[in-house]
Amino acid sequence: MSKIKPSKGAPYARILGVGGYRPTRVVPNEVILETIDSSDEWIRSRSGIVTRHWASEEETVAAMSIEASGKAIADAGIDPEQIGAVVVSTVSHFKQTPAVATEIAHRIGAGKPAAFDISAGCAGFGYGLTLAKGMVVEGSAEYVLVIGVERLSDLTDLEDRATAFLFGDGAGAVVVGPSQEPAIGPTVWGSEGDKSETIKQTVGWNEFRLGDVSQLPLDSKGEVKFPAITQEGQAVFRWAVFEMAKVAQQALDAAGIAPEDLDVFIPHQANMRIIDSMVKTLKLPEHVTVARDIESTGNTSAASIPLAMERLLATGQAKSGDTALVIGFGAGLVYAATVVTLP
Repeated sequence: MSKIKPSKGAPYARILGVGGYRPTRVVPNEVILETIDSSDEWIRSRSGIVTRHWASEEETVAAMSIEASGKAIADAGIDPEQIGAVVVSTVSHFKQTPAVATEIAHRIGAGKPAAFDISAGCAGFGYGLTLAKGMVVEGSAEYVLVIGVERLSDLTDLEDRATAFLFGDGAGAVVVGPSQEPAIGPTVWGSEGDKSETIKQTVGWNEFRLGDVSQLPLDSKGEVKFPAITQEGQAVFRWAVFEMAKVAQQALDAAGIAPEDLDVFIPHQANMRIIDSMVKTLKLPEHVTVARDIESTGNTSAASIPLAMERLLATGQAKSGDTALVIGFGAGLVYAATVVTLP
């Protein structure tokens, strides 16, 4: 018989507070059209994006995260010292080590929590939320701060007609804590590594550092391009529309929720056409509020779901206690979906 004492965590976990930060600079499609041969109408029809936010030099991954975290902690009604773990999902923090989570934890005054980064692309918030739920229920942390943050403008090739208009910057954060009733459902998550080439970084950091200039992509001025995110748009679209609708349905089934029981649908803000197609495939009733934050925020990868959640609550389109289906999907290819009660 094991001598290890059983864990003393909470019976369940829930999202207690949410916060978001969008950089001050708003970038309309007209700015994107300065470097690609396209039109405002084409960008809107293909993606639904009208504007996006790009960070200034001062709006670093850490700085944006701290702003979003402060709002989430205040919304949760707890003190920073009560945070037992900080989980940051990002692909755009350019220091390999230390994890940016440690800097954020220190600067928000969280004491000495566990702190680490994860890289799960656009599904990163769902991955972090699942880890946080486990920590709260297991008892290793009473409150967990989960952050999705990106500065994708740093990884955007402004001469790539397929992606130049897609990406934006921002940070979203939630506090996960104890609950006496189920408020975060089972997570349906996974990966399809055989499709990893459909969304990827153009050049690895080591290739960029050591590579032969003749083998690296060049810009219109003949200079070596900084590594950027590229994707096979049609392949990603088909995968997201057909396969992710199935995953979303599996998450509903796992939570014992029917589409008509939902109040809110918060998918990763990748593309308006993908969102609309998923709504149709899932046969969501008209009363379900659908997040379409992409129109003014663009694709912010790991930050998109918490940013969309924060805006829905702030504008009154969703309310505390609503039942929401959230799903993230992207590079890897990876995905994560679950049903949550909104804070």
